[in-house]
Amino acid sequence: MPTALWTIQDIPPQTGRQVVITGATGGLGYETALALAGAGANVLLTGRNNAKGQTALVRIRKAYPNATIGYAHLDLGSLASVTDFAERYAREHDGLDLLVNNAGVMTPPTRFTTSDGFELQFGTNYLGHFALTAQLLPLLRNGRQPRVVNLSSSAHRLGAAIHFDDLQWQRSYSPWRAYAQSKLAMLMFAFELQRRSDAHGWGLMSNACHPGYAVTDLQTSGPRLGQGKPHPIEPLTRWMQPYMSQSAAEGALPTLFAATSPDAEPAAYYGPHDCLELKGPVGKATIARRARDIAVAKRLWEVSEQLTSAHWPQDRQEIAA
Repeated sequence: MPTALWTIQDIPPQTGRQVVITGATGGLGYETALALAGAGANVLLTGRNNAKGQTALVRIRKAYPNATIGYAHLDLGSLASVTDFAERYAREHDGLDLLVNNAGVMTPPTRFTTSDGFELQFGTNYLGHFALTAQLLPLLRNGRQPRVVNLSSSAHRLGAAIHFDDLQWQRSYSPWRAYAQSKLAMLMFAFELQRRSDAHGWGLMSNACHPGYAVTDLQTSGPRLGQGKPHPIEPLTRWMQPYMSQSAAEGALPTLFAATSPDAEPAAYYGPHDCLELKGPVGKATIARRARDIAVAKRLWEVSEQLTSAHWPQDRQEIAA
């Protein structure tokens, strides 16, 4: 059921809350940052393009002159960049109240890799966020009612699976299947993070969301990657948009609900409620059966630890140390 037309006016005061949003220089991340800054949060936008980051700051300050906002460089496709960001953030902050794992890339037409050799979508959309969350966990543990929100996608229901025999799509690359795997991984990560928080006393609320069909640069930047020209599917998507899509601001509402609402629940999944969950008011979203597979989630976590060298403390004492 939809949550009674929940809007940004329903965001509780966020005064003083420390917030980090990945991929916040445009699209959904920018709209999330804009709304949270307007609600009084101390928002740190992150992204790969410093010029876009500064432009985003100017736009938010124009809308909210008293906003407490900043920008920091963070490339989720580089584990070195993730470590550098986390170390810099820890030097400057004692705690973190909200982490929004939003950044992503969608369906490059050919297989690209991150600087660490991971398939671009799996590495950027999922593994980078896995490593980032692990490194920021001590600060989240010090936060006030800390939350972690993972951006997934309804694509996780379209025949997606975790292909342990070829996670990096080295044998046979499919843009959509690789994207769907990365977003299934993000959803499973959100659920497993909550289970482990409960088991080890990390004190987090971890949940997930998807934006439906929100019109952003994501639909063109990924498919055009390495091509320098429009993708053949773009005319079809432009034709569909008036009937099946919503704005980036509307697409950010599930994120904002998951991040701020007192009614948001641990290990829940939120998205638009109408038109096959492509647009409409925020409600609980459909979860594919595979996303609930605890055994696969545990294996994915362990493999991700090995791939990223991420360290997750196992108890309260280790976090405090």
